Amino acid sequence: MTWHTGRLIDHVHLRARNFVATRHFYTAVLGVLGLRIDQSGEGWFQVDELFVDAADARTIPTHIHLALQARDRAMVDAFYKTALAAGGKDNGAPGERHYHPGYYAAFVLDPDGNNIEAVFHGPVQRSAASVELNPA
Repeated sequence: MTWHTGRLIDHVHLRARNFVATRHFYTAVLGVLGLRIDQSGEGWFQVDELFVDAADARTIPTHIHLALQARDRAMVDAFYKTALAAGGKDNGAPGERHYHPGYYAAFVLDPDGNNIEAVFHGPVQRSAASVELNPA
């Protein structure tokens, strides 16, 4: 089995109050970004470094800001439109931000109130699509 990861974050773990609504939301918005849920089980799913499971009586839903990479401005726009159609709430329409020249992003709140961003940093050249891990 090979999996892909970045350099700093091993994984981000979200706990969902309404797991069905949350899975629907992430299936839709990740699909627009060219990603799909690649691992799942009863009450959980994972895609790349994102792990989501159902909150229960002993745990509470998360409340974080998570920024997802987009390949271009059109992908940010599609993310925003799809996120709203999948039950997300507006938290900042697509547009340039002041963070650095070319920073184009959109923000939505997922079903549990997590602030989910899609961001395009402008034209860049990547050294690799991802880091591949192959267990020895």
